This record gives sequence, structure tokens and C-alpha cells, in this order.
Amino acid sequence: MRTYGQYCPITRAAEILAERWTLVVVRNLVMGCRTFTEIAEGAPAMSRSLLSRRLQELEAAGVIASRDNPSGRGTVWELTPMGQDLMPVLEAMGVWGARWLEMQPAHTDPTVVLWSWCTYYVNHDAVPDDRTVVRFDVRDQPSDRRRFWILAEHHDVEVCTKPPGPDEHLVVETDAMTLAQWHLGRTDWARAQRAGVMQVRGPRHLARAVPTWNRRSMFAGVEPVRP
Repeated sequence: MRTYGQYCPITRAAEILAERWTLVVVRNLVMGCRTFTEIAEGAPAMSRSLLSRRLQELEAAGVIASRDNPSGRGTVWELTPMGQDLMPVLEAMGVWGARWLEMQPAHTDPTVVLWSWCTYYVNHDAVPDDRTVVRFDVRDQPSDRRRFWILAEHHDVEVCTKPPGPDEHLVVETDAMTLAQWHLGRTDWARAQRAGVMQVRGPRHLARAVPTWNRRSMFAGVEPVRP
């Protein structure tokens, strides 16, 4: 591990945490990811080889610990007490970022928005028990990464990049920025539809229900500083 050669606790912490993608890996573990595949799904632009390296570095530093998967396949990673102590650090960084940093189109990967919804922010009480499929058409994305599906069943949801079946009960057409702004509480579905940046096709009762399946980002209440 590279060192700054300084005694300062900030620089010593930065030696571990300031490497590219490291805090994203820690965030994914905070959000409940445990297996390699789960952690990777929350960092789709990160190479698998780099993820393996970051996991090894975090384990060597004592931030995470690995053990055999109880299912008998592969390994699971968990935050140690040292890693759990990073939770308020991540929250403070998120509040600062939501308050001071303007969101650019490069920040709005819809894969991550929908993954966050289905992994950490899902409101299980609002999700129906019956199988329900919602298709998202994100019109400003490349043609091979424009369409996603949310599969709801048994009060749980998952995001799919391929059709989970022939049935589609609702279709939401929007752009990546609107989807990200909605999750951050900067807009709502009704306002987005009135502005013409979101179109929803399907039964009215389902169109009203789908937004309630999501608890929105923990930073949705942070008011951004306007220049």
C-alpha cells in the first residue's frame, strides 16, 4: 500500500479509502451486498479484477472480513467493527455531495438508480404480492442499455436487464436525469409527467402505486446549494 508518509489520521485513512472505487465497494456492503456478484452489480463500470483487488486490500486493512458462503458456494464479505465505523463518514460525504455538487448527465447511470431501489430502498410493505412487471424505457441511453424491468413479487423486487417474461403491466418512459432526480427527491412522478419528461402507460392504480415501492434516497431531504 502506498503511503503519504504523514502521521495525520486523515492522510492515514486516505491511504486506505481514497483509492478509486474503494468507497463504492464499502457503500455496497453498507447497503447489504455480501457476495462478489452483489457487490459488482452496484458498481457496473468497475472491472471484476479491480473489484477483487479492492476486496483484498480492504480485508488486509481490517475494514472487511471474508468467510465461506453458508450456501456452500463462494465467499461472502462483511464489514468488521472497523468498517461499520465508516457509516457516519459515508453519510456525511453523501450529505456534502448532495448539498454542494451539481449532478451531471455522466452521474445518472439508470442501472445504479434501479439497483439502489431494488437493493436498499425498496418499501416491501408497498410492493404487491402478485407478480407485477414494470418496464422502464430510458430513452437517452444507448440502444443496448435502454430498457430495464422491475419484477415485483411476494413483496420484493428485482431489476432485470432482460424481459422476465411476456407480461408487462406498466411502462415508464423517461430519461436518466429525471430518474436520478426522482430518486434524490428533486422531482416526483406527477411533476415529471406534467413537464413531459416522463410518460407512464398502464392501469392508473398501478401507475400511482409504483413510486410508493421506493423509499427514495437517504439524501432526498438535503437541499442543494444554488449558485
